[in-house]
Amino acid sequence: MAIFKGAGVAICTPFKADGSVDYDKFTEQIEYQIKGGTDAIIVCGTTGESACLSHEEHTEVVRHCVEVVNKRIPVVAGAGSNSTSEAVFRSQEAEKCKADGLLVVTPYYNKASQKGLYEHYKIVAESANLPVIMYNVPSRTGLNITPETAAALCKDVKNIVGIKEASGNISQVAKLMSLGGEYIDLYSGNDDEITPILSLGGIGVISVLSNVAPKQTHDIVDTFLSGDVKKSCELQLAALPLCNALFCEVNPQPVKKAMQLQGRDSGVLRRPMVEVEPEHEKLLEKVMKEYGIL
Repeated sequence: MAIFKGAGVAICTPFKADGSVDYDKFTEQIEYQIKGGTDAIIVCGTTGESACLSHEEHTEVVRHCVEVVNKRIPVVAGAGSNSTSEAVFRSQEAEKCKADGLLVVTPYYNKASQKGLYEHYKIVAESANLPVIMYNVPSRTGLNITPETAAALCKDVKNIVGIKEASGNISQVAKLMSLGGEYIDLYSGNDDEITPILSLGGIGVISVLSNVAPKQTHDIVDTFLSGDVKKSCELQLAALPLCNALFCEVNPQPVKKAMQLQGRDSGVLRRPMVEVEPEHEKLLEKVMKEYGIL
């Protein structure tokens, strides 16, 4: 049974002017997503600036999200680290917080071998009693999970159930699904590839776009899964200018600015993240107006 099908939001973490987590704003963001039809909340991921949260903050943000959502939709907690022992700790903390699943990114910087990746994921998954979605994003981690390794993990480890694929390599995704599609819950990790990933057997997306367009992102997936592939393609293509604009600078800098433009200010960014350049703010404003969300 999949943790979720549809559009899951890689939700931002809002901060106050003094840099502390703004839990009131976070509650508002969660309610906005649920009202907009989002199918799952992915908390403390890259978009949530997880790398800049302390251990205590990370746990508390997950706990708060779980409590506010209150079982209305699944909550998937980011639990990755470049250290296997720390990923184990984060996974066990998320389980204590009653998250519904874990999102575990490849161990960045260390540049593990495929054997090392296999061992890492096996150890992390077996440390907790929650389903695990692997996260493959070589552009940020410098490390790629090969189709062979990902398929083997989904076959061999009971609670490794799927992968968030953000390699941008459609051929790799096709090979992955040919090797083990019956074992793998496939999620797009790139908002500009939702429909293509669905066409290869995907069941959803873990999305940055959903932060500012939850209904539209949900509809891209829902129309496809309901059998209207043509409509899904149309919605995907209509979203492309905004998808591209949300990555005009490193995520989550643009999406936090986009939320601010909508009047849903998510607060400051923690360093080394900084405010987007003025020309990129103008670009975001332009494409958001054209897309009808501003």
